[in-house]
Amino acid sequence: MKTTKKGFTLIELIVVIAIIGVLAAILVPTMLGYVRKSKISSANSAASSVYKGINSALTELDEEGIDVGGLYILKWSGTAWSADTAATDVITNSDVLTRFTAKVSNFFADISKVKEGQAALKGGGCIAFAGRTDSTYTGTYPGGVVTTDTYEGYSNKVGLALKDAIAVASGVKGTGKADQAGTLAATANSDYAKLQGMIK
Repeated sequence: MKTTKKGFTLIELIVVIAIIGVLAAILVPTMLGYVRKSKISSANSAASSVYKGINSALTELDEEGIDVGGLYILKWSGTAWSADTAATDVITNSDVLTRFTAKVSNFFADISKVKEGQAALKGGGCIAFAGRTDSTYTGTYPGGVVTTDTYEGYSNKVGLALKDAIAVASGVKGTGKADQAGTLAATANSDYAKLQGMIK
């Protein structure tokens, strides 16, 4: 009478564990790459949404008779917008900034997920925005600045990302890598250069 084999031998278990180990060694780096791409894409998507919300808010303020022209860098603290420019400028007036904050929040309710951000305004419209959703991933609009190859150079560096987004908005083709000087390329357009100079 034959006895039936119950369970696995030690050799069979070792082979299965080895196969699982090889598969994990192959799949884990691939999965981490997908997670990184997803987070970068999410940060860039949030930046695009904030950019659209800012432009919609500026349009409404303009329709209300508030002069939103000129060159400005506005900063998002995670709760409100502020500006470093002279207090005599209309858009930097605290009442206008409060209204602007509310309007942007109406157009993009998830703005509270953006921990820090900076927007470049020129001639009554937003030309570039950079924001971070956490300490590692920063997104920009226009896109193409933060990629899987460059994201580490922009970690927690919203100002650097905005400078490079302004360079892209001005039509200057960048190298695609974070530059120590703070811009992808110099721009001949003085308004864009002024905006880059305003970023601290």
